[in-house]
Amino acid sequence: MKKKRIMVIGPTGCGKTTLVNALNDCEGPIRKTQNIIYGKNTLDVPGSYIENTSMYKYLISTTQDASHVLILVDQSKCVEVYSPGFAKVFKCPVIGVITKIDLNPENEDFCVQQLKKIGAIEPYNKISVITGIGINVLKDLLFKKKDE
Repeated sequence: MKKKRIMVIGPTGCGKTTLVNALNDCEGPIRKTQNIIYGKNTLDVPGSYIENTSMYKYLISTTQDASHVLILVDQSKCVEVYSPGFAKVFKCPVIGVITKIDLNPENEDFCVQQLKKIGAIEPYNKISVITGIGINVLKDLLFKKKDE
């Protein structure tokens, strides 16, 4: 049986690879992700898969290897990239994550509304990988659920 991993999706520059490194307990260099990368615990999906709707079919088929999907929105930028109801296409649990919460706190409500619009279920995880805020809570949630 294949190992199920946590699939991390979001627009370019929202902190996916930085989060993936934290979830894999890896301190490797951050480089632009060109293809889906299978890590120890994660599937790191390039932002271009979200930004180009013709790539959605690849996202959906890749979830067969996923225990959870983390949908990231970036608090440092007010950009809508997901279609309404987007989270509902996945058969595994979807967790909404607001990244870079140490930046532009005035954008938090926008991020929450975006996660609601795409169908991610509350509560949402608010993290900053750089400062460490929320990372251990997210890890506990993900790895506790994976172990059950």
